Amino acid sequence: MSYFSRRKFLGKTGALLSAMVAAGFITSTAMAADYPTAEVNTTGLAVTDDTVTVGILHSLTGTMAISETGAQEAEKLAIKQINESGGILGRQIKIIQEDGASDWPTFAEKSRKLLRNDKVAAVFGCWTSASRKAVLPIFEQENGILYYPTFYEGLEQSKNVIYTGQEATQQILAGLDWVAEEKGAKTYFLIGSDYIWPRTSMKIARIHIEKVLGGQVVGEEYKPLGDTQFGSIINRIRLRKPDVIFAAVVGGSNVAWFKQLNAAGITSKNQTLLTLSVTEDEVLGIGGENLEGFYSVMKYFQSLDNPNNVEFVKAFKEMHGADSVIGDVTQAAYLGPWLWKAAVEKAGSFDIDKIVEVSRTGEIELDTAPEGYVKLHPNHHLWSKTRIGQWNRDGQATVVFESDLIEPNPFPEGYQ
Repeated sequence: MSYFSRRKFLGKTGALLSAMVAAGFITSTAMAADYPTAEVNTTGLAVTDDTVTVGILHSLTGTMAISETGAQEAEKLAIKQINESGGILGRQIKIIQEDGASDWPTFAEKSRKLLRNDKVAAVFGCWTSASRKAVLPIFEQENGILYYPTFYEGLEQSKNVIYTGQEATQQILAGLDWVAEEKGAKTYFLIGSDYIWPRTSMKIARIHIEKVLGGQVVGEEYKPLGDTQFGSIINRIRLRKPDVIFAAVVGGSNVAWFKQLNAAGITSKNQTLLTLSVTEDEVLGIGGENLEGFYSVMKYFQSLDNPNNVEFVKAFKEMHGADSVIGDVTQAAYLGPWLWKAAVEKAGSFDIDKIVEVSRTGEIELDTAPEGYVKLHPNHHLWSKTRIGQWNRDGQATVVFESDLIEPNPFPEGYQ
């Protein structure tokens, strides 16, 4: 990049992109003429001499919109910054956005449209494991690439998916180890929404509690996604008096769950609660007063104090409003376009098979992620840290624990 191009670049995108240049994540402003379309697109993707088209597929409506809105906002921010820094192989990124509408058949239908009709070069999307499972056969059949941002249960590895969130060993097991050691927990009440991620997560949690930690599960309950009636479960929690409520309630149901807990007098003053599924995005609806003192286990919190995150939060709020918040999945979604850019530029091609090949080298890494250094493992998951955040009344979390980098292991022995 020339001196004058670099000055223009820095003027537009600020210190975050400057750090990316310094770290080598952004290497240069490639010219499209250096990468002829016929050479970088041999499989008929939506790539022209000037543009490359990608898809964004999240729930903008329905019960999951509370969780997924931030993810698509972060993906748009990353794409805007990439375009301002010169694009990818000299091409500006265009977006086709679809609404999964919190409905798994709709996710499947929209992914089929994006891949078959629109021929997008990549898709950034999904949130729930149910939506990911619904689209997975289509991505594998059509040989598309999905960058999936959500913490999930593991037990999956696909050529056609890059998982930028945590798998079970990086969230569930690490979180349970912390609460057992820090709180001396022996008894656990498990609760989740009724679909694949919470049920599989709680199956893994039960094995770990009983066989590794020597604890006891005194209750396990599930409610349909979107359900708002938790009174009977709260009564059972009161009766069984667990040391820890271990929760994976998802989406809009979280609002009712935490408000009803608070109304029933179950607060952090008398109960330890550790959740897998509440980020700053959900807190907007739940209210900090209903969460104060409870814990979430994530890899990212908006309150992280590092230069990368300070610049990221600033850029996000400038684009999406001063009152916007950033949760774990939102940050993981932001990584997707940058990881895709790195893979495309390393491969010198938009072809999916070539992107997958370089993604499996273990050489795609990012020093400038808001969460801190991450690296893509050959199993398509990220090395990342586990953090425990304790919620404050203002809707932000104080990080009370941070692990070293944890190698992703989506198929842990003894938990399958």
